Amino acid sequence: MDTAERLELVTRHTEEVVTEDELAALLDTESPSAYIGYAPTGEMHIGHFTTMRKLADFIRAGLEVTVLIADLHAHLDDEKSPFDLLDARAAYYEEAIRAMIDAAGAEPGAIEFVRGTDFELDEEYNLELYRMAAETTISRAQRAASEVVRESESPKLGSLLYPLMQNLDVRALEADVAYGGVDQRGIYMLGREILPEHGWKAPICIFAPLLSGLTGGKMSASEAETSVALTDDRDAVVEKIQGAYCPAGEVEDNGVLEYLDHLVFPILERDDDPLRVERPEEYGGDLVYEDYEALEADFVSGELHPADLKPAAGEYISEVIAPVRDRLTAQPDLLADAYPETYGDGE
Repeated sequence: MDTAERLELVTRHTEEVVTEDELAALLDTESPSAYIGYAPTGEMHIGHFTTMRKLADFIRAGLEVTVLIADLHAHLDDEKSPFDLLDARAAYYEEAIRAMIDAAGAEPGAIEFVRGTDFELDEEYNLELYRMAAETTISRAQRAASEVVRESESPKLGSLLYPLMQNLDVRALEADVAYGGVDQRGIYMLGREILPEHGWKAPICIFAPLLSGLTGGKMSASEAETSVALTDDRDAVVEKIQGAYCPAGEVEDNGVLEYLDHLVFPILERDDDPLRVERPEEYGGDLVYEDYEALEADFVSGELHPADLKPAAGEYISEVIAPVRDRLTAQPDLLADAYPETYGDGE
């Protein structure tokens, strides 16, 4: 695989690359590295799966990949995860991410997993954190993290440390590439400014798109109806997709199409499988799609109606998450320990 092919693989299904020229130059070197960090807060859902699936592309393109389970960040962000649940939620996140990577066709063993507490308590790390804190204004830190941490009229100190630590993680893990959702952009743009003054280069940044919710607008982890959970059974997935916002011919804010584009088709492509939409003969018979672009074109033109698309999408999405669902539901203690209010005794 030459540099151009590696670049296409790494950048497909992304929102933005800062900068593509820097990335092309990096991919021309040996053993480039990338990292993504996840704070183990609420349960993971299909939006996380689309982001994780990209790691399969990174591995195929020859990047060394590290996944950081940012346990301390989960508590610093307005205590979204209680301190006594950090270990349990970190264990759940690692298992869920391994399952998603496996389902996406990559080898989880090719990825290094670390926790924030493995290195964020080290003396050298904390000295650099104090230096950054001394140099960074409160308003700059707030702007950087505004799309990530919980906002309030009286922000806690943890939300100000959060973006500084996230950038120090890039240095500590010696990552060439910082990968995350586009909501992380403010944090990593701060890192490109300040990391060269703290012993590391400006990281190349790759941002994944944030999927729309099934009710239109943003997906929300706190609103179950806006997304497909990794533990949803087949009937629940089909029902959610059947009731999803998917107006005929409209692509914008259409979560059903986004799931197909960023998750289903890339996994079907791996196995050279098409996507089949069953349709009565009186309406033209079944439709078969080798790629997402052809499906979207038919949807926009009206050839493919939401009433035909939704049942097929529900089945394919359920099939894609099935290996993850099976792996997680086979470990009830993992979920019960991480989310006792939801999965504990008596629930």
